[in-house]
Amino acid sequence: MGLASLMLSGCFYANTSQAPIATTYPYTEQQRMQAAHHWDVLARHEATSILQRERVRNRDLHISESDSETLHAYSGGEFERGFRALLTSELVSRGANLTTVPTANSANITFNVEVVEHRDRGFIRPPVGAFTALTAGIAVATIPYNQWAEPALGLIPAAMLADTTSGSWTHTGNEEIIVTTQIIDGERILYSSSNIYYINAGDRRQYAPHRVPQAPTTPSVPLTDTW
Repeated sequence: MGLASLMLSGCFYANTSQAPIATTYPYTEQQRMQAAHHWDVLARHEATSILQRERVRNRDLHISESDSETLHAYSGGEFERGFRALLTSELVSRGANLTTVPTANSANITFNVEVVEHRDRGFIRPPVGAFTALTAGIAVATIPYNQWAEPALGLIPAAMLADTTSGSWTHTGNEEIIVTTQIIDGERILYSSSNIYYINAGDRRQYAPHRVPQAPTTPSVPLTDTW
């Protein structure tokens, strides 16, 4: 009886914890932006979504310039300029009423880019099927030594498998962006859409303009004839 009680108490403590146990989210996918074509894909998506909203479909719209485009103290930001031009083209081609300057009746389209840099990420699970594909490649490569006359032929199935699956794989990386497009009419937000993408670390400057250091100014000495 005492042994059974001890075993039951051990099971109880084995299923408890002094702190929450870390777990993972369900498997999801996230796109990586690494070409101007991908900016165009986002522009087409936003143009379609905007014109599906009745509140803005027949309104005059003006795409406002971002702060980094109007301030000469900044450099970079190719995405902001490119996305603005692509979104303009998509909206005009679909019949939207765009104005070159804001008017009394127009609503303003704005977009903001937030760069997220993860500095201490833990283990990230490889793509689904990665280990299976690698194992299959190794197994196939050993077949010629037992059955085929030409060993090099054993690499063909593995190469075909790699060509089939590798096109959908990319490294996760530590850099992400959140692109938010909004339509604002006075104090009202008529439309808001946010999209998240991975980016390459070397492309960070395209999305986060850097302030150009200003040359120090020489202090002026006031002149006076009073002693």
